[in-house]
Amino acid sequence: MKTALYPGTFDPVTLGHLDVFHRATQLFDKVVIAVARNEEKAPTFDASVRVELIRQNLAGTPNADVQAFDGLLIDFAKEVGAVALIRGLRAISDFEYELQMAQMNRNLDETVETIFLMPKEPYTFISSNLIKQVAQFGGDISKFVPGNVFTALQDKFPQLKD
Repeated sequence: MKTALYPGTFDPVTLGHLDVFHRATQLFDKVVIAVARNEEKAPTFDASVRVELIRQNLAGTPNADVQAFDGLLIDFAKEVGAVALIRGLRAISDFEYELQMAQMNRNLDETVETIFLMPKEPYTFISSNLIKQVAQFGGDISKFVPGNVFTALQDKFPQLKD
């Protein structure tokens, strides 16, 4: 069974993230979404909340799992038996950073490949940071995040309206 790991902070998870995830589930027997705790980024949502928000969107996907992790991604990949890391590429601007991470991970463990997947076109400009910035000012983000995430963001940003 081939397992892939799709890592990120997912703060919050977007429809773009879920699109990349669903593409990965078509390529691998199992895909684990790896939620980085990464408190240095001062996340809007605690890791356990991010895991639960994602889990609620995995219904009907039998080869899916979501777990939080700390430490080196490559160590977590070994822990879950992953043979590949899934990374989403939205634009050329993502590539340089992603290439550096892929090369470092390859140097740490050359048996784990990095696979780049692109989201559908409507999601290519979406990022979690952009979603939070727009939400902070009450802009309409409803078409970029799942319903449960929109509701959770409304709790954090009361100016965000239906």
